[in-house]
Amino acid sequence: MNLPQHHILVVDDELSMREVLEAMLVREGYQVSFAECGKKALEMISRERYDLLLCDIRLGDLTGLEVLRAAKKKEPETVVIMISAYATTKTAVEAMNSGAYDYVPKPFDNNELRHTIAKALELRTVEHEKKALNEEVRTKIHFGKIVGNSPNMLQIYRMIEQVAGARTNILITGESGTGKELIARAIHEKSNRSSHPFVTINCGGIPENLMESELFGHKKGAFTGATADKIGLFHEADKGTIFLDEIGELSLPLQVKLLRAVQEKVFKAVGDTKDISVDIRFISASNKTLEDEVIARRFREDLFSRLNVIELKVPPLRDRKEDLPLLAQHFLDKYSKEMGKEIAKVSSYAIDLLNRYDFPGNVRELENLMERSVALSNTNIILPDSLAMSTHKRRWIEGTGEERFDLDAVESGVNLTEILSKIERSYLKKAMEYANGNKKKAAKLLGLGYRSMWHRIDKFENLENNG
Repeated sequence: MNLPQHHILVVDDELSMREVLEAMLVREGYQVSFAECGKKALEMISRERYDLLLCDIRLGDLTGLEVLRAAKKKEPETVVIMISAYATTKTAVEAMNSGAYDYVPKPFDNNELRHTIAKALELRTVEHEKKALNEEVRTKIHFGKIVGNSPNMLQIYRMIEQVAGARTNILITGESGTGKELIARAIHEKSNRSSHPFVTINCGGIPENLMESELFGHKKGAFTGATADKIGLFHEADKGTIFLDEIGELSLPLQVKLLRAVQEKVFKAVGDTKDISVDIRFISASNKTLEDEVIARRFREDLFSRLNVIELKVPPLRDRKEDLPLLAQHFLDKYSKEMGKEIAKVSSYAIDLLNRYDFPGNVRELENLMERSVALSNTNIILPDSLAMSTHKRRWIEGTGEERFDLDAVESGVNLTEILSKIERSYLKKAMEYANGNKKKAAKLLGLGYRSMWHRIDKFENLENNG
């Protein structure tokens, strides 16, 4: 089926031929324009984009080959079909070498010409879609510095595109090591603030007694050791983006001061009475469930509401295992280059081994593993034996014990609450299995009272069904 949006330019110095082609092409649903000479054609090509050119070889002023070359130079994807009553092998070869799709002699059969045009435009559409798909795949595999093309990550990419242009504050949640800062940077780089600063503040990494000064700055003499005025990070981020990493670690007194800055974009330097106004977008991140922190009164509800206008939940690596080969190869390439090694790939057997491990430390743990493996490798391919995996990881993969956690993951950061919850659930399930579903007996096996047993079981949905 021909598509009306295809625009064809007919270049022919014979009025009768232009009229014949107009009647045929309009009937087929194409949009048609005409040029009666080569110079007119070049002028039209310079001003507008055409999907296909039907061009005579002999024109009054220029040759059709000159028009062909100009059209392909201006828009390489333009399809050009040459037509001529003076067809020769030499001109046909020259036209094809210059990028013509076909060479049709006059007089032509209308049905054959229609078929040639339709096939040419179909091929053009297929090539265009293929190019767009390749670009889409490239973008989806490497969205900025983020690697992955799993459904979970494609959803993240779509969200980044949607929220980047807004002024709205964003909360990025997810386990440690999932790449929350990379996502924050991608949002900043896609926004209209990209030419201004992106300032990262690790709320858990700065001592509390220094945090206020770091955030807001201080005046000389504001406290012991304040020997000069200091510009705070909020001031440095003016017109840009502040990334508050691990926001859940911020103390309640500092949360109060942060609230005003978030609400009003105004703050005071320590020891100063003058307000400083800034234009900042806030992106926060937490591996804690801030709703639970609010309930426990460890995090202010009003601040949470201000920061959590839009939430992006980053999936753990175990929920996006499709990305593991891409990530492993990405880190292999990165560290091979840094260490001056020529290691080409991660073997499929090594990938299979990695896929059987849940990576509690997520992408950061995988990166650390690949860095160690590259450093210790003596071959040009990473084999299972080349993976620098600890005994804990090997036991996990081989299923040789009940222990389903990795002490070495502490190096990359872990969520202890979640790990303890998993351990508790595992013991409850195992006790229920040994007790054949008898809760009193299971409670006795675990050294728990019956009421405590009920309470713990209530924490985990479908425990009995999943046991």
